[in-house]
Amino acid sequence: MAENKEEDVRLGANKFTERQPLGTAAQTDKDYKEPPPAPLFEPGELQSWSFYRAGIAEFMATFLFLYITILTVMGVGRSSSKCASVGIQGIAWAFGGMIFALVYCTAGISGGHINPAVTFGLFLARKLSLTRAVFYMVMQCLGAICGAGVVKGFMKGPYERLNGGANFVNHGYTKGDGLGAEIVGTFILVYTVFSATDAKGSARDSHVPILAPLPIGFAVFLVHLATIPITGTGINPARSLGAAIIYNRDHAWDDHWIFWVGPFIGAALAAVYHQIIIRAIPFKSREC
Repeated sequence: MAENKEEDVRLGANKFTERQPLGTAAQTDKDYKEPPPAPLFEPGELQSWSFYRAGIAEFMATFLFLYITILTVMGVGRSSSKCASVGIQGIAWAFGGMIFALVYCTAGISGGHINPAVTFGLFLARKLSLTRAVFYMVMQCLGAICGAGVVKGFMKGPYERLNGGANFVNHGYTKGDGLGAEIVGTFILVYTVFSATDAKGSARDSHVPILAPLPIGFAVFLVHLATIPITGTGINPARSLGAAIIYNRDHAWDDHWIFWVGPFIGAALAAVYHQIIIRAIPFKSREC
């Protein structure tokens, strides 16, 4: 253990520490103190091994997320009847359960975002730099593409026949319906992320750090239950992009903008609501 720590220091892992903890890592101290906002640009991060390690963690987490969830969608689609498979509830559990597990595993390394919309919301709240936010989003998208690609490699025929798990607005719904579902669904997710990882809450409730991934995963599960019939549930631009690129059919791209615009609007609204309405951060700054 001591040798590993020395190696990290030698490689610069702790040379440029984060200005404030990310994700559930923000809940280490019992005594609450408002952390300073992250700088817009922090060139020093590019010289730190911890920066790249966090990006690799985001890549691997998103890869595993797409692999398990798209494989579950394919399994349900191949079944002769809903009773012979896990059904929509099982798909929702796969998405929510994987987020729970992966956030738990990666929170201490990267913050456990696994979603460009979550990263965008936390960036707007000044919880990470623009440099880190862009790097995370790129790694998340690459991981999603690789995860969906592995699923296609396993079952190319069924993958093509079952739409590859790609997101699109289902029949009977308009593009406005799909956009609204994505906005509200992502708002629920990102608001839950803010609430579950709020450092102020850790000063009040010492049990929160252990349970933080649970409400996040449960929020993903519930949103999927509600919106799978509408859009197949995106609320994660990387998930939608990975499936669309590997499936690569016209109808997967026709509505694709919805799965970027909707989640980013929802994430922005959640950031504004939590930081301004719930936490009243701007008003506290004035008082100081």
